[in-house]
Order: sequence, then structure tokens, then C-alpha cells
Amino acid sequence: MPRLTGAGPAVPAASGASLSRAGELFQLLRDGHARTRAEMAEITGLARSTVASRIDALTVSGLIGPAGEAVSSGGRPPSRLAFQPTARVVLAADIGATHMLVALTDLSGRVLCEARAAIDISAGPRAVLDLVVQDCQKLLAQAGRHERELAGVGIGLPGPVEHSTGRPANPPIMPGWDGFDVPGYVQRSLATEVLVDNDVNIMALGERAIYWPHAQDLLFVKVATGIGAGLISGGLLQRGSDGTAGDIGHVRVPRGSDVLCRCGNYGCLEALASGPAVAAALAADGIPAVTGEDVLELAHRGNLPAIAAMRQAGRDVGDVLAGCVNLLNPSIIVIGGGLLTAGDYFMAGVREIVYQRSLPLATARLRIVQSMAADRAGVLGASRMVIDHVLAPASVDALLAGQ
Repeated sequence: MPRLTGAGPAVPAASGASLSRAGELFQLLRDGHARTRAEMAEITGLARSTVASRIDALTVSGLIGPAGEAVSSGGRPPSRLAFQPTARVVLAADIGATHMLVALTDLSGRVLCEARAAIDISAGPRAVLDLVVQDCQKLLAQAGRHERELAGVGIGLPGPVEHSTGRPANPPIMPGWDGFDVPGYVQRSLATEVLVDNDVNIMALGERAIYWPHAQDLLFVKVATGIGAGLISGGLLQRGSDGTAGDIGHVRVPRGSDVLCRCGNYGCLEALASGPAVAAALAADGIPAVTGEDVLELAHRGNLPAIAAMRQAGRDVGDVLAGCVNLLNPSIIVIGGGLLTAGDYFMAGVREIVYQRSLPLATARLRIVQSMAADRAGVLGASRMVIDHVLAPASVDALLAGQ
């Protein structure tokens, strides 16, 4: 990992042993609260000299810095130290089937600047990822930052991803992407960490990190060109053994037994309730609609068949989520994606079926809400994914060892 930039006093070289747990000490300061060396020694039980050597190394790295003085109990007031989230930046890219949002954030996840673009995921990985790299370079220049300050790149893709390698795994709407080495390709242009995950997983991370930080069991559902879910259970994102956890778009809905899905099966939720599916159903009844955006426009104009179709799509999603509630018992279901700009029509359908068909105990404290992060959920989650990785104890220790 490239060295962090940041001002700090020169310190004597420390032994590997004295820095071996500096990453763990740093975790105390990630909450943003300033502390003195004495307070950290008291919290950790470490000798003050040990704390001092690790603090000095973290200060040189730029990860922490001075944050004023504490109240003196006699003599010179002790200085306080705090996490410096501006020490580095993170590039976060949320790539969908037809649109892409790329943002530059600091190490707290605060968005510094962003760029949006219309894309075609079927154009292939090289064409799409080249745009990500180009946007990264533009955003770095816009923010006045240098590429060496880039702590990492987080990317969300609209299909299953083997998270350990960052390679898409048989993604149904991404021709040419299967098995492609996304991290390796991006690293040809950007010499930094590159992490890749399914787009709904990172949306779940982003929504929880910013708006529901205390929720231990949260289900994020994206309804757009496709339908998927990101599951946080016990405070941890659950990806499943092959990275396909949460693929509710291909759960069968009884109402659609004769509807063919692009996966080859009949009755999949995605074939009934996704944006293109709802548009196709309206078009079959003579109502001009091709895309999910067309359906939204019709609903906003008060078109009754479009409103009814949105309500039914919500019921279909609720049909699948009722089973998820009984199985997983989340405390919060957050629903996002393009169709959610239709607002109450869709949400009413979801709530109607979930509360009707789930066990009373499982819904006693359940909240079903619309995404508060909206179309930024993905980049917020991609940023969080990278931040949690590069600021983990082992990563910080590796950084300090290379100073």
C-alpha cells in the first residue's frame, strides 16, 4: 500500500514489535473523538512509552494529528490527538446496467465530488472500467488531490461477484464480464487497492453506515432493471459461499407461473416486478411504455394502469420478502432503486403483503422504509468497503511497517 501523506514530526525508527499493534490502537480514534496519550494508555492498559511510540508512527503516516488541548489538572495542558480523515481519498464506483455514479470520498466516507454517466454494461468490462479510471483522474484533479493519495478503489457491479478475487461470476446482464479480472485491469492504471462486490451488497453497507449504524439485522432491496437484496445479519454483510446471497430476483412468484425470465426459468420476481417487466406488461395492454422510467413518468402523471402496476409490483416484491422476514427476522427493510421514485404506490404494495404474510412476532418491530441514501447508497457503500479494509488493524500495521 502506498504511504499516506500527512504532516508530522520526524520520529526515530521504531522496532517492528513496537508497531505490531499500532493498528489496534488506531481503532480507538476511528470514532472521531480526540483523546490524549494518557487516556489511550488507560483504555488499553499499555505503558505510556508503548502508546507514545505507536502514536508517533501513526502521526507520521498522517492518519492521526493534533486536535487541541485537554483541560489541565496542573502544569502544561496535555495535547489531544484525533483521526484525520482527509489524509487520503477513496474512489467509489456504483456501476449499474445503464448508469454509473463515481465519487471521491475522504476516509470518513464524506463525498468530495462525483461524476455521473450513462453507460451500457453490455459494452464489456474494458470499455466500462476505462470510464471509471477516466472519472477517477478527473475527480482527483477537481478535488486538488494526487493519485498517490488514493487509498483504494471500491466498485459495485450489477451481478454476482466472487468478492475474494473481484471477478464477476456468471452475471446474467453483463455479457463479456464473467471471470474478468476487474481489480487487475483497474490496477494497470491506478496503483492501489481495488475491491469489488455486488452492487446491492455495497448499497446495504452504505445505507447502514450512514443512516442505520446501530441496526444489526438489515435487508436492503434494490428494484430497478434487476432485483436483488443485500443482507446484513449480526452486523456483518452476508455474501454466501459463492457470493450469490440475496439474489431474490430469481425467487419464484406464484402469480407469474407462465412468465419466462431471462435466466430461463418461469415466474421469477425480476420477470414480474423489475422496471422493464412492469413496462412490458403495460405495453401489452396498449399503454406506451418501454423502460422503468416510462412507467414512473406515467405514474407521476396519474395514469391509473401505471399506478396499479406499481402497486402490484410492490405486492410481488412483498410476496418474496415475507419469506425473507420469516427466515431472517431483520429489524429494517430498506428499499431502493429506480422504481422507488414512484414512492407510495410501490411501498404500499410491499407493506401490504409483508405484514399480511409474515409471522406477527417477526413484524412486531419491523420497519419497511424507503432508501434515505437514494442513488448515493452504492458509492457510500463502496467507499465504506474500502475504508474498513485499508483502516483495519493489519492494513494499518502494514502501512507503518513500510514507512
